[in-house]
Amino acid sequence: MKTYKKLYQEVCTIKNIEFAWRKARKRKTLKRYVIDFEKNIKENLAMLRTELLLHSYRPLPLNCFILRDPKTRKISVSSFRDRIVHHAICNIIECLFDQNFIFDNYANRKNKGTLVAIKRLEKFIKKVSKNGTIVKNSNNNIRGFFLKGDIKKYFDTVNHQKMLEIIQKKIKDKELLFLINNVLKNYNNRKNGTGMPLGNLTSQFFANIYLNELDQYVKHKLKAKYYLRYVDDFVILHNDKNMLEYYKKEISKFLQNKLLIELNIDKSKIKPLTRGIEFLGLRTVYKYKLLRKRNIRKAYKKLNVLKKSYNAKNIDYDKVYEAFQGWMAYARNANTFKLRKKISCLINANCPNEISSIEINRIIKIVNSGKKKKK
Repeated sequence: MKTYKKLYQEVCTIKNIEFAWRKARKRKTLKRYVIDFEKNIKENLAMLRTELLLHSYRPLPLNCFILRDPKTRKISVSSFRDRIVHHAICNIIECLFDQNFIFDNYANRKNKGTLVAIKRLEKFIKKVSKNGTIVKNSNNNIRGFFLKGDIKKYFDTVNHQKMLEIIQKKIKDKELLFLINNVLKNYNNRKNGTGMPLGNLTSQFFANIYLNELDQYVKHKLKAKYYLRYVDDFVILHNDKNMLEYYKKEISKFLQNKLLIELNIDKSKIKPLTRGIEFLGLRTVYKYKLLRKRNIRKAYKKLNVLKKSYNAKNIDYDKVYEAFQGWMAYARNANTFKLRKKISCLINANCPNEISSIEINRIIKIVNSGKKKKK
């Protein structure tokens, strides 16, 4: 494996820090903390760079809050200046590690993501089902089984020392390793030396580095052909249930002995493909995809909240429309034509005779493009 020694100076260049600032502020330009930082942007960026060069930089305490959506999670957010540092680090080292990631690692990578992962999963299901044994009592002759794996409290149990050991396989720059260690230590956990905060760019990136060890083991040692992972959730498909039992046992031992984390036995189960695979918010079966029931309940709950705010005149129709634009786009990835039609009817019923500015602008563009074609 190729190693890299002189990287810290690249992290600290003016060009890289300015690029990191632009990435950190993306879609957040109206946030108060961004506005305050940018009042003296040149001085603040220069000060941050000086701290990095003098090795006096220390992350500020994390801002923590509880999010219940749908399960309770502790979110820890870094200050804006620290997020710039996170981007500065990832700008330089991300490509060095990404080239060693397996193809079917889909989290926080360019040209990957949830939708690409779902399409790949559909392809796996068809291949395994084609070569597998028909499951008893199956009405649609779908063959094969799957192991849906989950790592127990992953972000809270990642071992810092083990993380640094993995990173050191590729990066030999002591200054950069010192900085990465400071970023890791900034998270206060019940057990010292473990855990990464949900909500940080570095946490997402380091999560991929850490579990790449699992990916390499599953693909090259266990020789699992139909395996894919998104953060700490992974799926393995096979037409032999006994082989999946073997994979599960070996993966559990590998995680405990090599990565010092645990497989969540209660959530990691082997089921026939006829049941459909609940992964990334969808339940994927052989020829169709469904939204998970909790996602549908969440949509109706959101609609009721918006209805109350709209009736109280706390929000206008634009806010209602924008709130459901993203959900509708996501829902289109499943077989949800009737559901989307029902939601649209409810929105129109609750907000009669309304049209959003987004819709108006779209109509204007269509009309104008028609006029240009006539000319």
